[in-house]
Amino acid sequence: MHKGFFGNSKSSKKKLVLISICLLLLFMFVNNTNAFTTPPSSKRYSFLAHRGLAQTFDESQTNWNSNTATMIDEPVHDYIENTIPSIQAAFDLGATAVEFDVKLSKDGQLALFHDATLQYRCGVKGEVQDYTMSELKQMDVGFGYTADGGKTYPLRGKGVGLMPTINEVFNTFPDKEFVIEVKDGKMETYEVLWKFLSSFPPERLKQLSICCANDQGADYLRQQNAELKIMSKNSLITALITYELIGWTGYVPSSMQNTELRIPLRYARFLWGWPHKFMERMEKSNTRVELTAGKESLSEGFDTVESTKDIPDEYSGLVWTNKINEVNPATVNN
Repeated sequence: MHKGFFGNSKSSKKKLVLISICLLLLFMFVNNTNAFTTPPSSKRYSFLAHRGLAQTFDESQTNWNSNTATMIDEPVHDYIENTIPSIQAAFDLGATAVEFDVKLSKDGQLALFHDATLQYRCGVKGEVQDYTMSELKQMDVGFGYTADGGKTYPLRGKGVGLMPTINEVFNTFPDKEFVIEVKDGKMETYEVLWKFLSSFPPERLKQLSICCANDQGADYLRQQNAELKIMSKNSLITALITYELIGWTGYVPSSMQNTELRIPLRYARFLWGWPHKFMERMEKSNTRVELTAGKESLSEGFDTVESTKDIPDEYSGLVWTNKINEVNPATVNN
């Protein structure tokens, strides 16, 4: 019997399978390795300041309902999160983008505030939705901050009138990059947000991304504008899992396009093409990448100069920080 080029048929099938596997592995390596690429020297990461220049606390000790105002470190400045002065200070210190939180007031305005209750920071019962914007303006957003278990309140009286509207933020910073985090799940909030954003030109919308409290809100915003960078917790998980399954081909699934990806560094290392090829793919897909330092928490930032040494040189996206005053570009580069 003629054995052919590979010998007998059973042996030839094994060799074909082996060659196919080797070729596939070679393709996966070449298609995703950074070994043969030279990233532009001008492209380096930039900082995203979490809630502006804010008071800090141990992120690892918090849960979704923690009263972080009573957990702050000894203050080194008087800035209060989610306020115009704190956002201004963050940009002055070298932040490229700022993340802030919004909730809907009783009279349908988007106020910058994080917590589910006003009690923690303002010492007032109820939620943002229970008060008009004029009433919220009378509150002291620095009322509840303490670093010593309530013996002293160093920011009390310094936050009166500082809760801004989203309109004030964009009027003050008309050309800056922002991450807008919607903190409530009411559809009305997303409708008001879109009504506000709908008048923005495409170039301005490209400077923004929106993190949604639920999938319904995210879906609504996508329906209004398919190129908005939108993320929810579930969409983030779906995007990353899908990319891990098929991203080795170089194909970017739709779930990874026109979105925001907030990824802890420990997981980012396993993404196909990380960091340079991956970032090239995301930039072409209109997707903003934010690198965090935590393990499970998506709010744990690169908050010391030492921690920034873990960021790959080839990474060109945003780096999440809670201490822009300590890791601003001037400090990191010296």
